[in-house]
Amino acid sequence: MRRRSGTRRFAALAVVLAVTAGGCDRLATPPDDGRVSVVTTTGILADLARQVGGELVDVESLVPEGGDPHSHEPTLRDVRDIVYADAAFSNYLMLEEQNLIRALDANLPEDVPNVPLAERAARYAAEIIPLVENVNLDTIWLGLRVRGTGAELGATRSSEVRLKATGLEGPGELVGYLTETFGEPAVFFDSSDGFDAGDGYADDTATLPPDAHTHMSWAFTEPGIYRLDMTAEAVPTPQDRPVPLGETTVTFAVGVDPHTVPGMTHAHVLDAGHADIAVGLDGGERAGGLYLFADPEGGGHAHQEVHSPAETVIEVPNKAITEVPGDPRFRMLGRAGEEIHQLPQAVLGRHVHGEIDPHLWQNVRNAMAYVKIIRDTLTEIDPANAATYRANASDYLRELENLETYVAATIAEIPASRRYLVTTHDAFGYLGEAYGLDIAGFVTPNPATEPSMAERRRLGEAIDNLSVPAVFLEPNLRSRSNTLTQIAEERGVAVCPIYGDAFDEEVTSYVAMMRANADSLRDCLG
Repeated sequence: MRRRSGTRRFAALAVVLAVTAGGCDRLATPPDDGRVSVVTTTGILADLARQVGGELVDVESLVPEGGDPHSHEPTLRDVRDIVYADAAFSNYLMLEEQNLIRALDANLPEDVPNVPLAERAARYAAEIIPLVENVNLDTIWLGLRVRGTGAELGATRSSEVRLKATGLEGPGELVGYLTETFGEPAVFFDSSDGFDAGDGYADDTATLPPDAHTHMSWAFTEPGIYRLDMTAEAVPTPQDRPVPLGETTVTFAVGVDPHTVPGMTHAHVLDAGHADIAVGLDGGERAGGLYLFADPEGGGHAHQEVHSPAETVIEVPNKAITEVPGDPRFRMLGRAGEEIHQLPQAVLGRHVHGEIDPHLWQNVRNAMAYVKIIRDTLTEIDPANAATYRANASDYLRELENLETYVAATIAEIPASRRYLVTTHDAFGYLGEAYGLDIAGFVTPNPATEPSMAERRRLGEAIDNLSVPAVFLEPNLRSRSNTLTQIAEERGVAVCPIYGDAFDEEVTSYVAMMRANADSLRDCLG
């Protein structure tokens, strides 16, 4: 077995303990009982690793039970576990919070396997599908995007690209923010306190990894024409100087005719679908520049367009008027009850992702690919016990074959006309693709606050038009999804459980999770 290399790990742990007064007992060196030490980012991956490793492997999940991998921030204990690991398994494809990935990459010794399962699964015949988002709002979605990996700059998945707001011209204030999974707003840009070049615009900066995208909300306090100055830079490693990537000015027509913007009467108007303020990292025409990357019909690659901000106006129509919520966490938008124009975030929670849907395990065949990668990795680092790992994996793969048959047969019992999944989390594309479900996902701009009457009406109409007998909620999101539960109850529609990224106290394994999902779908839709 590959033994723990003591020098580097001791040094890394010493740094952690040095900044933790009184933390020595809590973060003491873990006992070496001879087992292989494995860390995974999520509980689902931990379960798969335990099935293959059995008693020979000690597995720790960095995201706790019921936690959200999209937003989990690494703790000092997480760093300790990473430092002493013999192997690490992440899902990646932007599933996990980027700071968790950075902690993994920065603290795992170089000679230890650091395996992104979703990215390697295609080698084992996993089915990969693009992340095609259902544009069902009546205003444009506007996010931020980094296009390209930045390999020419020496960038990795742990690198940063910073998009900064540096100035604003307009009749009111602009706030660009993201509502995280637990309802906490993360403000990227806020013009109300100015833009400080002295600190590098630190308070008005959004940070993304390479080849990633995020949704966000854009709020405007007064109608009129706004011109937002932006710049971008790449930081390949913490030791590197930032690399400038360009600057631009983005124009918004808020509550006014977008075709009458002074000096831009013939500009292209973006008023629907999905668009991003994008920066190019790789070689080519758009490298090192900021531009608008649009998918006006929400149909994926066939409909994508690139526009120059100098020749484009983003419309924020009067139907985007909403009220500042009563939640005090949103005071940066104004006083509760005041009207603002807002392009909504549209997707529940922190939602940074790439072009590929990362939730591969919702197709059992893909989970089988994960198991094979874990088997091969454990065999490589502990060849003395290779026969045991192969035997464990073989037994578990047979169990997953039976699970695949069960899930397919159970969902097939639902009449085709009722196979609609309405939920709050876009995590079930693979489930729908593999087993014949139509994903009719419900999204809300702000899961922490009461929705507007228009938003409630749209959800009600979606449920009525589809004639669905049930909607579905992940147990760890139920407390934050009052809108969906209330509107479902008003229509006599059941609210049923479905598991996406995490287990709970009732469902504690991958097999149990997929069986529970299949049973819930059949019982509630069939």
